[in-house]
Amino acid sequence: MRIATGLDTNGPLERTLERATGLRDRGFTSMWSSQIFGPDTLTVLAIVGRELRDIDLGTAVIPIQPRHPSMLAAQARTVQEAIGGRLSLGVGLSHQVIVEGLWGLSFDRPASYMREYIDALAPLLRGENVSAKGERVTAISTSPLGPRETRTPGLLIAALGPKMLQLAGSSTDGTLLWLTGPKTIASHVAPTIRAAAAQAGRPEPRIVCALPMNVTNDIPGARERINTQLATYATLPSYAKMMAQEGAREPADVALLGSREQVLEQLDELANAGVTEFSGAPTGTAAEREAALDVLVEYGASHP
Repeated sequence: MRIATGLDTNGPLERTLERATGLRDRGFTSMWSSQIFGPDTLTVLAIVGRELRDIDLGTAVIPIQPRHPSMLAAQARTVQEAIGGRLSLGVGLSHQVIVEGLWGLSFDRPASYMREYIDALAPLLRGENVSAKGERVTAISTSPLGPRETRTPGLLIAALGPKMLQLAGSSTDGTLLWLTGPKTIASHVAPTIRAAAAQAGRPEPRIVCALPMNVTNDIPGARERINTQLATYATLPSYAKMMAQEGAREPADVALLGSREQVLEQLDELANAGVTEFSGAPTGTAAEREAALDVLVEYGASHP
């Protein structure tokens, strides 16, 4: 299981570069950044990856509704060339409350929409011409989009339910998970996506898991802080279903919590469940976050 961590892209670009450099110097070789309400993540990653040529970078995730697949493919291929072929493009459906409430777009039949979108996006990322005409997604190209001579970016879907996991396995390089625990990964995520990939004749899929973590002696306090910080996520249907399947009632129930030894054991549990890359999201005090990063680096060094 590869070890990664999140790269916060909020704030001035120089500060993001400082954070990325510090994480790279600490030993991290892979970083993932979200796209929520801050700067455009792909643009920031192009700048970071141009400066730091020895780290892999990924989006976790880009919501697809506001971006036509042709535009996203051209942007991703441009970033891929700028950073030397080390981009993983993670895409997702966002959530109904955002898509309909903030953007005024339809969230009808999300899995069907994602399938049409991937049918267009995947070949465009490979530099191929497409003529995709679905119910809601039309993408036609007459020449390759973006730089012509660049490696195809990795493509992953934020997939949790069976239909999305089957799509991820059959048509992309893997899935990105959040607030999904090891029992659910072992019993649901890993077997579903692996079976779909095998049936489609694709390589073993990537299973990238991100979870909050806190290396601390104050577990009750850490639980309270995590549940407060992530309260909104627990109300979103996709995450609530995964937590329920795990037997978790609150976000802290799936977090990595405890001493150094306890968190190392929890990382082993994720690896045994089928996670191929773990992206830690340290929380808590500055000292607790530093301790979490230390544990991640230690685990990565002992499991190359």
